[in-house]
Amino acid sequence: MDIFTISLWGITGTAFVASLIKNKQKTFNSMKMARGMMKNMIGQIVGILFLIGLILTFIPPEAIKSVLGKSNLFLSTIISAIVGSITLIPAFVAFPLVGSFVDVGASIVPAVAFLTTLTMVGVVTFPLEKQEFGLKFAATRNILSFIFAVIIALTMGVIM
Repeated sequence: MDIFTISLWGITGTAFVASLIKNKQKTFNSMKMARGMMKNMIGQIVGILFLIGLILTFIPPEAIKSVLGKSNLFLSTIISAIVGSITLIPAFVAFPLVGSFVDVGASIVPAVAFLTTLTMVGVVTFPLEKQEFGLKFAATRNILSFIFAVIIALTMGVIM
């Protein structure tokens, strides 16, 4: 385990103990609610694992590495950002999927571009957004989100 994970466990444990000290009944009620939510989500989580396994079965690691690897970083980043903008996947599916892509050789910049556009840009949901908020707002939000997602991806490439 890395220091970041250990730190998060420490913070979580400290907050849990503080919550128990402050109000034991509310803490236990919250834990019961969380257990119920987890029971409802367990089927989806197993489905996500199967979906990621299926995707990685049909897309060989060599293909992921050649398309999202370090060969042409700028082009693969833009392609990943466009695919992420069009794709509609829940974030809790996208994070493990992108992690799997990075594990098999994808560069971090295209992976982050895919992930950030996936969560920030909504081509599929654009008609609904346009209907609710208007064309100007929806278009401006999506364009700025795309630009900032690419900037975030490039920044992560420099940091990592």
